[in-house]
Amino acid sequence: MLDTAFEIIGTLKRNKLRTALTGFAVSWGIFILIILLGAGNGLSNSFTMNNSEEKLNTMRISPGWTSIEYEGLKEGRAIHFVESDLNMLRSKFSEYIEDIDTEVQSNSMVISHGKDYVNSSITATTPLAANLWGIKILSGRFINQQDMADKRKIVIISDRTAETLFPDGSDPIGEFLTMNKIAYKIVGLYKADSNDGNPSIYIPFNTYISIYSNALQNQRMRINVAVKNLTDEQVQNEFLDSKIRQELGKKHRFNAEDSNAMWIWNRLKQHLQTQAASVLLTNAIWIVGILTLLSGIVGVSNIMLITVKERTREFGIRKALGAKPYQILSLIVTESIVITTFFGYIGMVCGIGVTEIVANVLNEANQGSDMTVFSNPTIEISTALYATLTLIIAGTLAGFFPAKKATNVKPIEAMRG
Repeated sequence: MLDTAFEIIGTLKRNKLRTALTGFAVSWGIFILIILLGAGNGLSNSFTMNNSEEKLNTMRISPGWTSIEYEGLKEGRAIHFVESDLNMLRSKFSEYIEDIDTEVQSNSMVISHGKDYVNSSITATTPLAANLWGIKILSGRFINQQDMADKRKIVIISDRTAETLFPDGSDPIGEFLTMNKIAYKIVGLYKADSNDGNPSIYIPFNTYISIYSNALQNQRMRINVAVKNLTDEQVQNEFLDSKIRQELGKKHRFNAEDSNAMWIWNRLKQHLQTQAASVLLTNAIWIVGILTLLSGIVGVSNIMLITVKERTREFGIRKALGAKPYQILSLIVTESIVITTFFGYIGMVCGIGVTEIVANVLNEANQGSDMTVFSNPTIEISTALYATLTLIIAGTLAGFFPAKKATNVKPIEAMRG
């Protein structure tokens, strides 16, 4: 066994350049595969992290403008949802609707506290919004049912808004701010999305209606729905397009086929589509990675073919001196295994090392950020080991067939060749 090891080492030393090039192809193949798999995992992890706070079974229905004539009414009409739409949808689709609420957003309102002020949007909503859209409360609380019933003048502001209105860093909970000469008490502080340039200030929907009833006529109400019993995209689409559109189209007199009259943003549909895209991306990465591995395997196979050709006379002499075919076979196969294992291990270690370094750099860069493009772009050790083991097996087979051919050559023919 020791003699075989020394012989293999001697052979590799005599062919340094050829061995190095073959080894580089093997290392590069496993290295690229690990990098590609890590990048795919990074994209998938970032999507999961960016949307982890939101429920998957949510959708938002927004009114638009008609683009098709309907029952004698011209196109271009603005559609306005009303509170009775919620009761209609709840009764019609009780099998699918887990919860439903509404909201109105008003833009460009000046909010002040003492001499400090911001220009922000106001979202009038219900207690359901915090759960539906993953609003993360940092301190205090969100809107509750008692706020709705009593039409309380309370607000929930973002951490970025608090930094502007309270530059001294004092606790805003319990303080009052002014909007349109009306005082509102701050009861909650939430974490704003880093990509939201103008984070909203939340107030109870009923409070907004009672104070700004005239303004509500020129604004359009959105409907938020938490659905249930729907996990299949096809059923979800059928439910949304053919059922809700028909009912709201009938009530507000617009063509159900008019996509501009009503827009639906579907969180579950987006999630399913992203999952499908993630699967396609993973498959594509594996295909590219395997092709890269194949280039290394082909290199090992070529080096073994050349080795057998160059050592044909040597193998003939060995057989003439009594060497068994399996001894020659094991010598060549072992050499192939050594090359693929050694350089495959180097490629695996380098690939894992690079992904870990990139992961640490990205984690530091993403500190305090809500949205990330890559998150933890690494792979499990088991995946890297399986890929390396696959390469070793393929390299073994690449050396086996040339070796098998060499053992079948008769000694006199080998020596003559």
